[in-house]
Amino acid sequence: MAHHLLAPDLEWWFHGPPIHQQHLMSLLTGQSSSSSTTPNNKSFTFHPLSNIVGFGSMVLVEGFNKDWNVSWVHAWIVTNGIVTQVREYFNTSVTVTRFGDGGSSIASSHAITTSQSGPRCQSVWQSKVSDNKSVPGLVLAL
Repeated sequence: MAHHLLAPDLEWWFHGPPIHQQHLMSLLTGQSSSSSTTPNNKSFTFHPLSNIVGFGSMVLVEGFNKDWNVSWVHAWIVTNGIVTQVREYFNTSVTVTRFGDGGSSIASSHAITTSQSGPRCQSVWQSKVSDNKSVPGLVLAL
């Protein structure tokens, strides 16, 4: 079970409509099978639509559930093989940005320099499943 890979003091962060808040939590804690069900018996299954990507200790994946017409992004922080933090976003556009001096090995055409001698702000990943919807956007900083 996945709940054995979760830190006992797991930090959980959810952004989206409250009706979706229980789906992943129920799955990871073993309270449901591979899908969770609401009172109207509509199940929710997580099917990733993209490759799983990692940036240091952060692991990202995104997907879309057609039955619920909802997009989702998960950002997990893994420390020593244990998930210590889960950030879950429903119907939210997510952009991951790296702050630094430009020494990153990740190439991106979206780099923005705040000043000639100042730090750089470089977009390294952006969710795609929300592109055709008007949804809130968030930036995760590395």
